[in-house]
Amino acid sequence: MGSGNDFAVSGPMHMMARSRVGSSPATTIEIDWDNEEHRRCITSCLVKGTYVLQSDQTRGEALAPAWWESFHFNLLEALECEIPNFLGPNRLFSAFFEYVPPYGGRRHKSAPRYIVAFRGTMLNDPTALRDMCHNASIVLNQHHNFNRFRKARERVEELIANGSVTGSSDVWLAGHSLGASIALDVGHEMARKGCYLPTFLFNPPHVSLAPAVDVLPMTEVAKEHLSATSCVVKYVLGKTVLRTHGERMEALFEKLSPWEPNLYVHERDVICKGFIDYFDQRKQVQKRFPGVAMSATTLSYRDMCYSVFGKQSERAHLLPSAWLHKNSSSHGNAHELQQWWHPGLTFNSELYSWH
Repeated sequence: MGSGNDFAVSGPMHMMARSRVGSSPATTIEIDWDNEEHRRCITSCLVKGTYVLQSDQTRGEALAPAWWESFHFNLLEALECEIPNFLGPNRLFSAFFEYVPPYGGRRHKSAPRYIVAFRGTMLNDPTALRDMCHNASIVLNQHHNFNRFRKARERVEELIANGSVTGSSDVWLAGHSLGASIALDVGHEMARKGCYLPTFLFNPPHVSLAPAVDVLPMTEVAKEHLSATSCVVKYVLGKTVLRTHGERMEALFEKLSPWEPNLYVHERDVICKGFIDYFDQRKQVQKRFPGVAMSATTLSYRDMCYSVFGKQSERAHLLPSAWLHKNSSSHGNAHELQQWWHPGLTFNSELYSWH
């Protein structure tokens, strides 16, 4: 087993340096819940803890608790995905954590009461085949009815309905890769019901042709013209032959607009790069055709094709508002989770708002 699962070796040591490193991890980290870096590091570490919890079950180890106990969280529950017997035992994909302020203190006004974390694909674990099936469901836009997505939505709704939750900011969602898709789906569903949960998505998958377009032998100006033309075409279709679908999507965007999930993406990661192109395209078209961009970005060609046949479909990446945190570093694996708690990390952050 590599050192990557050992919190003392791979965790955010720069946060621990503020107090006695020699003491137990649970008492070495001083958390500032108003600090963006701390929120990012903690949520990404809890997602890592979900990975390690599954790995511990496979390897018979106990490395996972340090990833949440170090930040004063207790493990409440682990969700398992139900799989056919021939694929082996059920595997956990999510963990529910409760924040317990240290030394019996009061919870900070900016701190969550619960964080729900979702792990991504584990290629070296017996759960890999089931993980890949869920990845395929995202590509086909059929994930909404898959076991993990459905179970996560139901359980989070139950948590929200719990009497201990007094507001939407009490519950945070976090996930990496496939897990980010699950967190996005849960957050999207709750936002439709008027409950806007703070959401932290690390390298969320975005299914689009953007990476393919980027490698075409075209100038940047030509690519911008292509994007603008595509938006104009969608706008015209949404206002004419597919007017009902266009109006429905605009109404949905209006409903979702107060929700501002945090998207942590890397320019070199083809899995999540589509989000960068999606929001950049919206900004560029907004400058050239102010009356077109907002309506056009509510639509996708695939969803419009579905509507022609009387079916309703919504691409998960269609977001009215979001904080886009873009990492451009040339070091390391662009899709790895660990980059998001790395000391000295610099990236560009921008809020894209529907209004």
